[in-house]
Amino acid sequence: MESYLKGWKHFADFNGRARREEYWMFLLINTLISGVLFMLDIFIGLSSNGLGFGFFSIAFALAVIIPNYAVAVRRLHDVGKSGWMLLIVLIPLIGAIWLFVLFVSEGNSGENQYGPDPKFQVF
Repeated sequence: MESYLKGWKHFADFNGRARREEYWMFLLINTLISGVLFMLDIFIGLSSNGLGFGFFSIAFALAVIIPNYAVAVRRLHDVGKSGWMLLIVLIPLIGAIWLFVLFVSEGNSGENQYGPDPKFQVF
């Protein structure tokens, strides 16, 4: 939970580095929250017939756009890549696979051009 909250504390910070734990916990908990809100929209009757998404799920999706990109950029910084590497996902199939590989890779040990190793930082 601490990793998830760290993602929100740095919700618009595209500088620095993020460990795998921070990235994946942020993604997992946001996905779970989205699922709950999606079901809530359906249960309350707020979902549209065409999309299935309702007010709560769309509002949450909009609220997490920038934090999701920020933590993804910091994750790429941890493996020594530029945040612009997110655009590799535009290459069909191969881009998404390569981005996934980068997200699951161990971060660079020690300091790199994006900052100190987050594994050994004490906050």
